[in-house]
Amino acid sequence: MKSNASSRVVKAISTAATAAVIFIANPIVSLANGGKNDKAKLTDEQVSVQYVGANDQHVVFHVNFENPTGEKFWLIIKNDAGDVVYRKQFTDAHFSKSVYFENEQSEIRPTFIIRNSANEITRQYAVTKTITENTVVTKL
Repeated sequence: MKSNASSRVVKAISTAATAAVIFIANPIVSLANGGKNDKAKLTDEQVSVQYVGANDQHVVFHVNFENPTGEKFWLIIKNDAGDVVYRKQFTDAHFSKSVYFENEQSEIRPTFIIRNSANEITRQYAVTKTITENTVVTKL
């Protein structure tokens, strides 16, 4: 009977000691990289938004994002008024997407936002459409 009771005491002490080690070691391990969460960082170099061009129907931009950790992120696009017109979550390591806007207005000001759990990178553009008319006069 005594060995059974002492066995239980040893197991309880062993379990408590293991839990204490895990509880204490977890914060120490998280500080091993200087207390920084490199996974959450976004840099300007990771995000590229390029104006591709326009035709009669569309204005086109191309968005690239290098996401080496594969962490979830959102691509958010806002219109001139600041209203969200597109919001979608991705986890691609090498994200690449073409974005088409209808070419109906003489000026558009889209804002592109790449956001993860801790940071965001914003790119803003102004696209102005100018219509030019050429008149040719020929002497007869």
